[in-house]
Amino acid sequence: MSIPQSGGGPIERHEQLAQYLADGCKPKERWRIGTEHEKFGYCKDTQKPIPYEGERSVLAVLEGLRDLHGWAPLEENGKLIGLTKGGANVSLEPGGQLELSGAPLETIHQTCDEVNQHLRDVKDIADKVGVGFLGLGAAPIWKHDDMPLMPKGRYKLMDGYMQKVGEAGTTMMRRTCTVQVNLDFESEADMVQKMRVAIALQPVATALFANSPFFEGKPNGMKSYRSWVWRHLDNDRTGMVPFVFEEGFGFERWVQYALDVPMYFVYRDGKYIDALGQSFRDFLDGKLPALPGETPTLSDWADHLTTLFPEARVKQFIEMRGADGGPWRRLCALPAFWVGLTYDQGALDAAWDLVKHWDAPTREALRVAAGDQALQARVEGNTGLIDMRDLAREVLAISREGLRARNRPGAGGMIPDERHFLHALEDSVTDGKVPADELLEHYEKDWDHDLSHIYDAWAY
Repeated sequence: MSIPQSGGGPIERHEQLAQYLADGCKPKERWRIGTEHEKFGYCKDTQKPIPYEGERSVLAVLEGLRDLHGWAPLEENGKLIGLTKGGANVSLEPGGQLELSGAPLETIHQTCDEVNQHLRDVKDIADKVGVGFLGLGAAPIWKHDDMPLMPKGRYKLMDGYMQKVGEAGTTMMRRTCTVQVNLDFESEADMVQKMRVAIALQPVATALFANSPFFEGKPNGMKSYRSWVWRHLDNDRTGMVPFVFEEGFGFERWVQYALDVPMYFVYRDGKYIDALGQSFRDFLDGKLPALPGETPTLSDWADHLTTLFPEARVKQFIEMRGADGGPWRRLCALPAFWVGLTYDQGALDAAWDLVKHWDAPTREALRVAAGDQALQARVEGNTGLIDMRDLAREVLAISREGLRARNRPGAGGMIPDERHFLHALEDSVTDGKVPADELLEHYEKDWDHDLSHIYDAWAY
């Protein structure tokens, strides 16, 4: 989750809220790719989740990355809670999941190099202290009480609030992991088209990256349990945001949506002030109960935008949020999938043509079916029967053509473009199996229903 935002001056006019989003517009030559992924840490000898402190801990990994690999520390109340280097951040999710938020890079080749170097560095430290890391969408065995809560004020506030709304908020915080990509837009119209494609096709990403078929030690009946968790989290701030497809959608409409999402906190002087359930609209009027008489800054607005959790969201870039964390190859495949669809206008237009006639119930049905059945999903939509495997094949073809048209070579020109990063996904469409299917096969055929084998088989 995001670190506190900074640098924003006072909000004096409502128009500044939409302008903050519009300030993210960039000409195409400045578009970048930011990839984020989370992973579960565990003690190799006990297969228990790693705590914050101790010989085998998240802190030991952070300190190792700081001392041996040149990362600068980020602290909160004297606790090391993150790292920064070269435009990238390493941070902690609520249950101790380790997250890399990559630097904004020009190509998937660079993004994959960054991911590879990060995982090598993490493994170097992890091996030294006796821990490992798993690439999964949900913790396969651990229960809620097994998971530590990291010493971040934001998480302490969220933990209490999540227990009062929805039914899966604390599960999301402690026992899920994702991979996502952050992408740029050129204009408001470009943002609108990309957001519509992103929301409509997020279920395809959920299906292709489904990697959480186990929970609390047994199969949970779904391919992406993480997707189920996000569907049962907090209706005020999650979902398929159907207003994105309404006439007139743009930056101001996103502002109105964000203003209606209850607040979590205000960050002041290194501390998180409890504003749970309060209104940013009241904050604008100087009537926030948490800070009577005080009005917000643009940093407060930026912080509030990080507490919205729809399947794709707008900040000063667009975040694609529908995929489970997973195996090494898929950490590079996700940015390739979305860059191919959205960074070439011909591909973006083709993707929009594919989805523009779907109605909101169809999009929601695809979301549910993708999490439950992945590529085996079939949905009766308003345009007819939609077979997820066929849809994924068509979407990947569009993405592949978009990457070809981008024409970004790698390895000093030895690799002609970025299309090879889609191979893992194309293999899934060919054989109909996503990571969740592979895991279930191992569970039934190789592991004799003993999930302890997953730590050796699925670790980075």
